[in-house]
Amino acid sequence: MTQEQVAERLDVSFQAVSAWERDEYRPDTDNLIRLAEVLDTSVSSIVEEKRGTFRTKDVIYDWEHMKTFVKATAKGLGLTDTLRALDYAVEAHHGQTRKRSKTPYIYHPLNMACHALSMGIKEDAVIAAILLHDVIEDCGKTAEDLPVGEPARRLVVLMTHEKANGQDREQVMDAYYAALEAEPAAALIKCIDRCNNLTTMAWGLSRERIYRMIAETEKYYPQLLRRIKEEPAYNDAAWLLRYQIESMLDIYKRLL
Repeated sequence: MTQEQVAERLDVSFQAVSAWERDEYRPDTDNLIRLAEVLDTSVSSIVEEKRGTFRTKDVIYDWEHMKTFVKATAKGLGLTDTLRALDYAVEAHHGQTRKRSKTPYIYHPLNMACHALSMGIKEDAVIAAILLHDVIEDCGKTAEDLPVGEPARRLVVLMTHEKANGQDREQVMDAYYAALEAEPAAALIKCIDRCNNLTTMAWGLSRERIYRMIAETEKYYPQLLRRIKEEPAYNDAAWLLRYQIESMLDIYKRLL
């Protein structure tokens, strides 16, 4: 935004905004709060003295390398649904990017698949469903389009929820998470999904959406984690996922 645009949003003169930028003086408390809202940041990030600028990165791993890893692992383990799902997901998400970034969207399901494999999850239906979990919701596909067996297809359907806004949102989300909780594999996929989304929400979501994400996670994910822990095959994953989710929530709360 230009100084004039910021000034208009705050109902002050552009000379005042210019003076703030030059550090001639600082806005009063009311304007400081409104400025933070306009810039989608915190008051502390505006007023605190910074000793240096950290370098940040949108991604840690290259998505093509992750694709190669998943494909090689799937071939070695004989995960036929995963192999079909991998190519299908790459094609379905082609041209899509993660929110507020240039990162190819396929990075997200591939990251989740690598996450699951690194925790020892090697079920074909689970890894295939992870790769396909957003294609119905975001790519205009149907369950019948998916090139996988019924177990993986059912998990993708469980992961897909209708758009919910306004007064019916809580009711829709309650039903959605109740269905996930009833199926341990679906609860597992959803927790891996939330881990990945929590790591990117600092740059992918507005502050308002971050607050909503934290509240939603605290409301629904404890029971999903308990459900995963009840499944012997997922016990180790349950420990790691709980640690990742709760530690990230605590970090965000402290920074916010």
